[in-house]
Amino acid sequence: MKFTKMHGIGNDYVYVNGFEERIENKSEAAVRLSDRHFGIGSDGLILINPSQKADFEMEMYNADGSRSEMCGNGIRCVGKYVYDHKMTDKTDISIETLAGIKYLHLYVKDGLVERVRVNMGAPVLEPELIPVRSELKPVVGEKISVGGNEYKMTCVSMGNPHAVVFVDDVKGLDIEKIGPLFEHHEVFPRRTNTEFVRVIDRKTAEMRVWERGSGETLACGTGACAVAVACVLNGFTEDEVTVRLLGGDLIIHWDRQRNLVSMTGEAATVFEGSV
Repeated sequence: MKFTKMHGIGNDYVYVNGFEERIENKSEAAVRLSDRHFGIGSDGLILINPSQKADFEMEMYNADGSRSEMCGNGIRCVGKYVYDHKMTDKTDISIETLAGIKYLHLYVKDGLVERVRVNMGAPVLEPELIPVRSELKPVVGEKISVGGNEYKMTCVSMGNPHAVVFVDDVKGLDIEKIGPLFEHHEVFPRRTNTEFVRVIDRKTAEMRVWERGSGETLACGTGACAVAVACVLNGFTEDEVTVRLLGGDLIIHWDRQRNLVSMTGEAATVFEGSV
C-alpha cells in the first residue's frame, strides 16, 4: 500500500489515496500504522476518497483506531495532497467529512500548496449537540471537578467536542495526568478533546491539547477554532486570534455576523513510501 506522511504544524497523519488503495480493516490499520516504534508513526490515518456530495471525502481514524468526525490540520493536508498530486487543478475545493462539507482555499506557490484556509462552519454551542451534560446554554465558564481540582470550562463543538480550560501555566501543565481525566469524564458522553489555554493578549493565545483517542498532539485545528470561540465568549480576545500551538501558529477568525469560523495555516509533506 502506498502512503504519504504529512503534517499540519506538527499534527501528523498517514494519508492514503482511496481512489487507488483499499484497506480491509481501517481501524486496525490506523493503530498499526500510527505506532511510532513499530509502524510509520502518526496521530492517525486519513483516507482520501471519492465523494458524491463534494470534490473529495476525508475519512479519518485516530491513533487508537476510533473514527473521528473532523480534523482541521488533517483537512488542510488533504487539500495539499489532492492539488499537489494533480487530482484537481482548482484552488477552491470542497471536502466531505462526518462533520459536514468543508470548503478550502488553497494558497499555491511554485506549483505546490503552501497554506490552506478552511471554512470550518458555525461553532456548535448547544450542550446536547456538543455533547456535554450541562444546564448552561451556552456552556461558558462552568465549574468542573477533575482529579481533585476545580476548573472552569467552556464547551464548543467544531464537528467534534471540545472543552476549553483557561490556566495560568500551559508549559508546566502535567497534561499526561490531567488530559485523560478530562477525556473520560462522565459529563462527556462521547469523550472530549481538551484545550488548556493561556491568553497572552487581545489577539494571541497559547494552548496545549489532549486529543480524544490520540493523547497530546503538537497541534489541533478544530481545537484552535474552539479556543478562539471560547476566548471571544469569555471576553478575553478580539474576533481574530493567533493561536500558538506546540507545532506552530494558526490564525483563527470568528465572523460573528455570519457565524462562521475560518482557520488558516500551513500544510507540509514529509515523505512518501509503501508498506
